[in-house]
Amino acid sequence: MITLALSKGRIFDETRPLLAAAGIEVQGDPDRSRKLILPTNRPDVRVVLVRATDVPTYVQYGGADIGVAGKDQLIEHGGQGLYQPLDLGIARCRVSVAVRQDFDYALAVRQGARLKLATKYSNIARDFFAGKGVHVDMVKLYGSMELAPLTGLADAIVDLVSSGNTLRANQLLEVERIMDISACLVVNQAALKLRQAALRQIIDAFAAALVTTAATAGQSRAATSQEAP
Repeated sequence: MITLALSKGRIFDETRPLLAAAGIEVQGDPDRSRKLILPTNRPDVRVVLVRATDVPTYVQYGGADIGVAGKDQLIEHGGQGLYQPLDLGIARCRVSVAVRQDFDYALAVRQGARLKLATKYSNIARDFFAGKGVHVDMVKLYGSMELAPLTGLADAIVDLVSSGNTLRANQLLEVERIMDISACLVVNQAALKLRQAALRQIIDAFAAALVTTAATAGQSRAATSQEAP
């Protein structure tokens, strides 16, 4: 049995077509069921649903053989014991710094300054501000990050941003883009040695699906360009 770790939401939804291209159909809807283990059309493959932050840990310690995790989670985890063969290019977003609209960020991050920061991305944030010569006092949060600057808990936040609508709705301003994020395929290194043929088949199928998707997208852009006046 090969166990694939996924998180609910965007990663699950955007991984599903790649799985289908690999000949794997997940049976069941995680949004309508409380089941945490879902079968597939293949008797030798199952899906386990875990928190996004836990995917690298499940794969590292053998709770899953393979998984899909965002680069942000992999950086925070450290990547120990994981083989990362593919950037799937899905669940794209960015890690950014945001502050209240009336906060003087430029003054706050001058060389040698100290900033009070709320985030769940401690490693990413610490490395980024260390590179700027800014000392940070870290407040670890896991939800409702936008509240931290509004309540005075922190001067700034470091969080994932997609459209930016949530920041704008809470009168926050995105002031620096730290890095772009997408989801990657990760594989347990020991499992890859023990079940190389089966896991390599899935990895290669994902890679082929990415090539097909890229070619289709390229043809679509070319057709749109030709139709434009």
